[in-house]
Amino acid sequence: MDSRNQESITDVPKQGRLSRRSLLAIAGVSGAAAPFAMLGRARGLTPFGAASLPGPLSDIPVCLAAAPGDSAGRPPRRLTIAWNATSICTTAGPVAKERGFFARRNLDVDFINYGGSTEQLLEAIATGKADAGIGMALRWLKPLEQGFDVRITAGVHGGCIRLLGSKPARIENLQSLRGKAIGISDQASPAKNFVSIALMKNGIDPIKEIEWRQYPVEVLPLAVDKGEVDAIADNDPRTYLWLKGGNLNEVLTNLTGEFAERTCCLLAIRGSLVREERPVAAALTRSILEAGDLVSRDPTDAASVYATHGGRGRLDDLAAMLRSHTHHHHPVGAALKKEIALYTDELKLVHVIKPSVDSTRFAERIFADVLT
Repeated sequence: MDSRNQESITDVPKQGRLSRRSLLAIAGVSGAAAPFAMLGRARGLTPFGAASLPGPLSDIPVCLAAAPGDSAGRPPRRLTIAWNATSICTTAGPVAKERGFFARRNLDVDFINYGGSTEQLLEAIATGKADAGIGMALRWLKPLEQGFDVRITAGVHGGCIRLLGSKPARIENLQSLRGKAIGISDQASPAKNFVSIALMKNGIDPIKEIEWRQYPVEVLPLAVDKGEVDAIADNDPRTYLWLKGGNLNEVLTNLTGEFAERTCCLLAIRGSLVREERPVAAALTRSILEAGDLVSRDPTDAASVYATHGGRGRLDDLAAMLRSHTHHHHPVGAALKKEIALYTDELKLVHVIKPSVDSTRFAERIFADVLT
């Protein structure tokens, strides 16, 4: 990270950063306002489909960070995105930076690495320590119920949560977990919330019929090996790599069954930025969505970008993880509000969100339509 990123609350190694000029040279363009199609041709990619984003891309102003027709010669709008550099879910962020999507819209974006919980990341956005962030729906909806001044503008992708069962204990499906112990990294993790929802929908009470045991995340596979738990639930990249070890079965993912068409991670933007600089919020949102399309089409390149921003693991493994997620699925508008309402009802089902919350009104309150 450069000197502007020293607000990070964790000490992370400085990562190599391509200059804006270098990015443009790689893309084969001579200026930030050059058409995106040139970037696609330079990388051998086909153009984005019009259905992937709301409205044709040709209608999007190049420099949305400034008033239309008034961006020439204006300095880029500087923004900060809070993220967890170890989370592969956030890959669209660094891809948007390193492949020029932010620069194309006259945005100069830096990242602050928050190594703690995603609640801390959300709080950083709400309190103005960051302008935006990417995080998991099943983690953020509860704190958003408390009234953080943050607005969700888009879904980013689906997938990345896995429930893995012990092969020696013959944990192969949800029914085999009745009366068993599941290891988790914390009691409010999105993985625990997701598995609780799935269990409840399959007739297993996650409170009365499951024992949840908390361990430091790195210790979870060892807890299975020692027989202290029968299954573990967490997120990629860890769960993908644990599964490759050969001692675990993949019991469930958040792309199983009815969850196959759900978003997992969300883009959240500071409420005051949405209200006061809506074109900036729109530019940031569209940049992330376009980057998500690129992740979906070229996961190998996205993996290489993620690796330079703190991602750990072999590039082929990282690319396989990204390929297994649905980075082409990034709902906005009514579709996203519907998904938020569904998650809210499910979190009420497992006693995470208060039963008195009106799911439809809640989705309306925390969502902001910045793209129309």
